[in-house]
Amino acid sequence: MDAKKGDWVQIRIVVLKPGERSEKLPEDTQKVPLELRVKGFIERDANKGDQVDIITYTGRKLNGTLVAVNPEYGHDFGRPVPELVNIGRELRQILQE
Repeated sequence: MDAKKGDWVQIRIVVLKPGERSEKLPEDTQKVPLELRVKGFIERDANKGDQVDIITYTGRKLNGTLVAVNPEYGHDFGRPVPELVNIGRELRQILQE
């Protein structure tokens, strides 16, 4: 078993299938499903890829496909923009003059 009852996990829920998405979206976006990824505590032992129920930290009960056990928080602000890296130093220099 990848996950045991009570483990912190992440599930994937398909909110809209490709054919259900708005026609106003770019063509490449219309071709992929709109997915929701949610973290919570799993209700039973399961393996990745199984349909499972979770209870979120706020108490909501959701069903989806198990994708990760003990998922990391992997967010950042992306790569630095070269044109903006020196802005603070340049601004200080201008203000001093």
